[in-house]
Amino acid sequence: MQNLLNYIRSLISFSDESWHMLQPTLSVRIYRKNELMLREDEICKSLFYIDKGFCKSYFDIEGNVKNTGFFFENEIATNISSFGSGQRSEFNIIACEELHAVIFDKTKLFEIAEKSSEIESLGRHCIRQFASRQEEFSNLFKLYTAQERLEYLESHHPYMIQRVPLTQLASFLGVARETLSRIRKRRISR
Repeated sequence: MQNLLNYIRSLISFSDESWHMLQPTLSVRIYRKNELMLREDEICKSLFYIDKGFCKSYFDIEGNVKNTGFFFENEIATNISSFGSGQRSEFNIIACEELHAVIFDKTKLFEIAEKSSEIESLGRHCIRQFASRQEEFSNLFKLYTAQERLEYLESHHPYMIQRVPLTQLASFLGVARETLSRIRKRRISR
C-alpha cells in the first residue's frame, strides 16, 4: 500500500487522516496472467491501481482482438466511461502477466469523497490523469502514421515497447504484426 500512498502524494497533498479514511474503500487482489479484471457488458465499479505487472484494455470483435490501452505500475486502469456513468463496459481489461492491484471500490469511494475534500480532489486528479492519457493515445491515431506512432512510443513510453509482445503492440498501433516488423526492420537498418 505504500506505493499507492506515494502515488497519491505525487498527485496531491494528502494527509494521514485522509489516508486512514480511504482504507475501507481499498482492497488488494492478485490477478493471474490472462485473468479478466473487467468483462465487456459489466458495469465498471472499480479503479485499479497497478502495484506490479501490467494489463490491457481490448475489444473482441468476432474473435479479432483490438488492443486499446496498456496500463503499468503506478497507473490507474479502469473504464472511465462505465465507471462514471454506470453504463455497461464496451471492452475488457485483462492482466497480461501476474498483476498486483489495489482496487478502489466506487460506492465506498464516492461516499467517503462526500466527507473529505482531499479524497474528492484525489478522485478528480485520478480521473483527469486517466483522461489525459487516453487523449494522448487517441491523438496518436489522429495525427501520426504507424511509423510515427511507434517512434512516439519509443521516445515517450519505452517500457511499453520493452514489455508488450509484438503482436499486441501491432494491434494497439493499428497495424498488422508483419507491418510492424517491417517498420522496425527499416528503422534498424538506417
